[in-house]
Amino acid sequence: MRPIADGLFTAEHPPRLIGGRAKVGGRIVFPCPDNDRFEPVPLQREGTLWSYTIQRFRPKSPPYAGPEAFRPWAIGYVELPGETIVEARLANVDFTDIKIGMPLRLTQVALDPDASDPVAIPAFEPAGEAA
Repeated sequence: MRPIADGLFTAEHPPRLIGGRAKVGGRIVFPCPDNDRFEPVPLQREGTLWSYTIQRFRPKSPPYAGPEAFRPWAIGYVELPGETIVEARLANVDFTDIKIGMPLRLTQVALDPDASDPVAIPAFEPAGEAA
């Protein structure tokens, strides 16, 4: 799978997200802004779930499939300690098992798994004892 955007993931395996560290003040954000005030920095792969919701209704089409193909998904804010909080899909976990504070690890999932040329988006899955 190819990433949904250039500069989102590192080339290493397993990949890491690329954040941006402010040259003045050192604040870290994600994604890395495309300007000279930030420098790219690889982010931690593991964090904890800060908040989440379940996307239960189909967003507008395009790009999303019609009502008959829609499947709900979980989306969370994941705190990467000492760095930042990122928004990403939650993967490989039942909705009923999602808990605030659970340990998570970065992975990639296909935005549209049925596409002929799927693109990878960032996601987090349970890590440690939560896996």
